[in-house]
This record gives sequence, C-alpha cells and structure tokens, in this order.
Amino acid sequence: MTTVPNDHAHATPFRRVEDEPLLRGRGRFIDDARDGAPAVGWFVRAPHAAARITRLAVSAARRAPGVLAVLTSAELAAAGVGNVARPLPLTGRGGAPLWVPHRPSLAGERVLHVGQPIALVIGESLAAAQDAADLVEVDYAPLPAVTDIRAALAPGAPQLWPEAPGNIAIDWPGPVPDADARMAEVEATLARAPHVARVTVTNQRIVVSSMEPRGATARFDAATGAYTLRVSSQGVPLMREQMAGVMGLPLEKLRVVTDDIGGAFGMKTSAYPEYPALMVAAKLLGRPVHWMSTRSEAFVSDNQARDTVVEAALALDRDGRFLAVKMVAIAGVGAFLTSHGAYIATANFARCLPTLYDIKQAAAAVRCVYTNTVPTGPYRGAGRPEANYAMERLIDQAARLIGIDRIALRRRNLIAPTQIPYATPVGTEYDSGDFEAVLDKALGLADYAGFAARRARSAQAGRRRGLGVSCFLEHAGGMPKEGAAVLFPEGGGVVLNLGIVQSGQGHRTVYARLTAEQLGLPAELVTVRQGDSDFGVASFGSVASRGTIRVGSAIVRTVEAVIEKGRQRAAMLLEAAEADIGFRAGAFEVVGTDRRVALLEVAAAGRAAGAPLDTNLVTETPQTFPNGCHIAEVEVDPETGAVAVMRYSAVDDCGAVLDHTIVEAQVHGGVAQGLGQALMEHAVYDPDSGQLVAGSFMDYAMPRADDMPAIAGDLHNTPATTNPLGVKGVGEAGTTASLAAIMNAIADAVPEAAALDMPATPFRVWQACRKA
Repeated sequence: MTTVPNDHAHATPFRRVEDEPLLRGRGRFIDDARDGAPAVGWFVRAPHAAARITRLAVSAARRAPGVLAVLTSAELAAAGVGNVARPLPLTGRGGAPLWVPHRPSLAGERVLHVGQPIALVIGESLAAAQDAADLVEVDYAPLPAVTDIRAALAPGAPQLWPEAPGNIAIDWPGPVPDADARMAEVEATLARAPHVARVTVTNQRIVVSSMEPRGATARFDAATGAYTLRVSSQGVPLMREQMAGVMGLPLEKLRVVTDDIGGAFGMKTSAYPEYPALMVAAKLLGRPVHWMSTRSEAFVSDNQARDTVVEAALALDRDGRFLAVKMVAIAGVGAFLTSHGAYIATANFARCLPTLYDIKQAAAAVRCVYTNTVPTGPYRGAGRPEANYAMERLIDQAARLIGIDRIALRRRNLIAPTQIPYATPVGTEYDSGDFEAVLDKALGLADYAGFAARRARSAQAGRRRGLGVSCFLEHAGGMPKEGAAVLFPEGGGVVLNLGIVQSGQGHRTVYARLTAEQLGLPAELVTVRQGDSDFGVASFGSVASRGTIRVGSAIVRTVEAVIEKGRQRAAMLLEAAEADIGFRAGAFEVVGTDRRVALLEVAAAGRAAGAPLDTNLVTETPQTFPNGCHIAEVEVDPETGAVAVMRYSAVDDCGAVLDHTIVEAQVHGGVAQGLGQALMEHAVYDPDSGQLVAGSFMDYAMPRADDMPAIAGDLHNTPATTNPLGVKGVGEAGTTASLAAIMNAIADAVPEAAALDMPATPFRVWQACRKA
C-alpha cells in the first residue's frame, strides 16, 4: 500500500518500539504471566443449545487425583456473584427499556447455548483438571432451540425468556427522540417518490478468531480482601468497573492488569462468565487460579459478531437525487446480552446514516433478538459495516433500477464541501470531509478508465470480471471521556500512564512520540505504561477507533496543564513574573532573554518542594467521521464459482496522520477481515440441534495470504476540527468499506448475483452463474 506524505508534524518516520520484543519472543501474554505456580482451571461446558439441568454431580471429580476444587453455581451464589451481563442502557419503543436477563457465571438450572459454562474444575495441573472434568456428571432435559433470528421472530418459535415475548430484547425505534414521526415522514416520501430501490442484505454471524484466545489469572489477598485479575482486556478501567459490579466489590478491592494481547478486535472489551468463577476459586483456595481458553472453547464462548438482516429502501427523484433512506433491521444478540451487543446493533448502526450522501430524510429501526447462540458483541466495525454495506448495495441497486451509471449516481448525491458542517437527519454533524475528491482519487488509483480492457481480457480467458465501488463514512471515537497521566519520576524522564490497552496499534510508539513533541523532549525520554488499573487513569478502552482521538486529545490537554504548573515553578526558579515565562523546546524561559531552565529541572525542583508537576486529567472529545472510497476488482470462474480479488484500491480520509505505517497496517488488516466475511467466514448453526457446525478451522474458513490482493492505497485527509490534533479514526475503515466493494464487484461480474448474500462462497456464486 502506498500513501502520500502528510504535512502534519507527527508524520515523521519513527521506529516502532513494540516490534523487537514481540519478534524475539519476549512478549508477555496471558499464558506467559503465570507468576509462581497457580492452580489451573478447566470449564465443563454445555453440549446443548437449550436444556434444563436435571442433575449435576461433582463428588467424583472432587475426589480425583490432583483436584483442588470443583465450583458450581451453588458456590458462586454463596459468594454473591451477580449478573455477568452489564449492557449499556437503551430505550425502546414506548419508553420500554432494554430487557436484561440474568447471565450466570456458571449455569445452574438451564443452559441456553452450546458452550455455556456449568462447572469449573481446578487442579494442580491442566491435565488433572481436564481428567477430573470428565467425571462431572450432568443430566439434561433438552428443550427446543432456535438459532436463526428470523425463525426466532416467527409465531410459535421457542421462547428463551418469558419476560421477552417474541424473543425481542428491545424494539428500538431510532436514534432521535421523534423516531416514529421521522419514520412516517420517510415512508410518505417513499410512497410518492418516482423511483424506489429496495434491497434486503444479510451480515452473517462471524467468529472473531483472535490469534490469542482469552484467558485470565485470578488472585486474592486475604490480608487486604482485594483481588487481582490479570486478563486480556482492551481497557482495564472498563473491565474493572464491570467485574467489580458482577462481584459486588468496591472498586478499590479489585485490581485489573493486562499485558500483551494477541488480537482483540472488540471481542475482549467486556466481562465474561469465566472471570468471576476464577476469582471465587482464588479466594476459596487461597492461591492464584489460571485459565487459558483452547481454540475449541473460543468458538463457543467468545463473543461473536454481526448476525444482522437489513431491509433498506432509497427514494430518488426523476433526476436520480436521493430523497430519503429507510433501514429496518433485526439483529441477533445471542442467548444473553453483552456490554455492547445491543448498542452496536442499534445506535452504532443508525448513526452512520446517511453516510456521505446528501439525504435530507433518514430513518432506522432495529429489533434485537434472543437466540440459542453465543452472545454477540463488538467486532471490527461494530455496526458501521452493516450500515455502509446496506447503503452501498442499495445505491448499486438504484443505479440498475433507473439506468444511471453507478459512479455518476454517487457523484450526483455526495455532500459537497460547501455543505460542511453538515447536520444529518440522525442527529450528528459532519465537521470535515471532501467526499468527491476522495471518489475521484480512488477511481484514478483503481485505473477505472482501463477496466473495460481488463474485463475484455478476462472474458477471452473464460472469466467474468467485475468492479465494485464502496464509498463509506463512519463515526469514530465512541464514549467521549478519556484520561492520561504525565508523571516525572525520580531519576529523570517522563512516564505516560494510560488506561487503554494496545493489541497491535503501536500505542507505545505513537503516544511516546506525541508526548515528547508536546513537551519538547526526545521520544526516548518518555516511557508509556498501560494495562494496570492501579494507575488510576480513566478510560473507556481501546475500542471504536477512539484511541488516538481520545488519548491524543487527553495527552495534549494534560501536557498543557503540566506546562501551566511548570510555569509557576519556573517563575520562582528564574526569579521572574509568571506572566513573563514562556515555554519552548523543552524549557521555560524569560521571554526576550536567554535565561532558561529545562522542564526536567523544573519537575525535579517541584518534586523536591512537594509540588510535583505530575498531572492526571480526564478530557472530553467529540466524535469524528472518517470516510473514504474503496474499489475492488474481482475475477469469477463461472465453471467453479471461485472468486479472486485481483485488484483493490483504497483511499481514506483519517484526518491528520501520526504514523503512516500504522495507518497502512490498520487499513490492510481491516480489508483482510472484510474480505474474509465477504467471501468465506460464516458461523453456521444447525437449525435443529443448535450446534455450531462451523466450530473449528476445519469448517470455519479464514482468509489466508494468497486470498489477499496487493492493496493500492492513498490518503486524502481533511483534518478533524473536533480535536486538537485533527485526527480521525482508521481502525474500522478497511472492514467498513470492503464488504460492499467486493460484493458489488461480484454483482458486476455476475449480474445474477446482485441479490447474493455473504459469504459469496464458490457454490453460491456458481449457482448464480448457472442462472445466466
């Protein structure tokens, strides 16, 4: 991927400090962090998607060699463990709240999805725990299960929760207070519009498949009554808050620590049922308890993603101008709620509208549905891919319907730079963007003018070639508050403490450099620390492409506060009025003179005087709106249905760039995950038994290196005006854009595939080719 230079001062090439220890095997992941000799846990999991537990016998397992304890729901109830589900609140139609069922740490009366934990066996070794787990006897009375969201809404479908009739967790009317009235206006426009395009699109259920599965080590200090939970997380303050709530603990009685993470993508954001059980076990045994998930466990216990069906309609006037867009969706939340599953399916989804098109009317409504499946949560994009995918498939359908070139139709309806700031009908305001220029740059990068010749060459070889365009806009920077702490320890240097946790984003490199530049110091003097709730730094976590937007802003504001403190101390040292003290190049100076004192000297003097410059601030930063245009070119073999992505071009507007290498890597990774969903990934459940059929890498297809094309990339950045750095998000861009780019390209190659659902497997594409 090739990117153009950016004039932002922070774009200077800089060696990533994270790479060398990881490449040399010196990382510290969950299974590396077994301080001492902890006991080892193994979970007994439900083999049924829906069943009552009629008998649970663990005495034989407790007597097995090397077994220290076996925990069931009884032990957790005695310990006061509460509801593991801690969802963000939502209000549905008529003011009805999101209905939240009790999610137990260990199931006691019934199970609601395959893989739900029932018992925790703790042994001196993993082998001892596994062997004893085979001695746990569980009798089940199977119940009818439902795994498909449409089937779950049908009359007579099995009901998971009596309190949620129709299996509906929430009937969400839309993102604005007068949502029903807005929907009525949109429907009226659709009824009288000269042209109406309609599509129904599916975002199939996805398994996150992080390189490192989940794991945790729990400790209990009897002297203080405090716990330590070492766990894979994307933000220790959020995990601490959730787990303290589950355990009924004051925050000061729980420390959460996170080391290196082998992939997260949103899945490691929230609390899981295994963690409270480990904490209870650590207290009962008086020693640390460690658990590491296997890949098989991960398939049936890690939060899954997407599982959404969207019915979309677009009204156009006679000239092809967009008048109104309507999206009505159903989204699977699984058997229980996670912290963000329902929020992603509703608010995150709807806030993307009307993407980067000038549409005065927009409405979205969503029903969240319970099914006997693994709960869903955030996964790269988290609602944004679903919205943009529906919009871009809808626009291609509109172009076919009224006979307008798909590029011309998009260009005709893009929001113009003169319209920015642009107030959307869903309550957001775009602060920056140059959408037509992005489209033009993408067309040039993709050599759109030469596509006809490439298509002809493919036809001569018996192949069908297609080109797909996906313009996109997303909101980035969820949850506005974030903290940063800048400290000046004895011995010199600067320590930057953060609450978020990196899982490949290069935080230590970027934030050390940013802090150093703000302070006027060499980056080597700044040490970045993260992953420990004892730092006391507020954070919502490394999610929603919010890291640099929120953390970067927090760093800037915290450094400003440090300099203000330092100016007071420097005035005393320089025997000058505070109003005459300036700050430049890492030193305070009396303006207009050569009298200077270095920042680190001022910090040392302040520390000695009991007035340190250490500063821990919480800032609030508005969201941003990354956007771009991705173009995919595919070749289809009509004899086999095989799809090859031959070319891929990506132009992104992510605001000011702090590190080009990391931006490129984020786009590459997102495109790879989007390609996987578009062409192969699918968490298939058996509709009768509720078993996850695609429950291993033998059945769940993941993209490999030879599936990925070379990516031609470029940037066309318009700095955000909502934060001091001008940055936007980039982590979700590749996934958000690539779904429609690839699927529109397949439809262009095989028109009979225009209504094809993801994944576009060879069999499905072959079937479409047969129709031709």
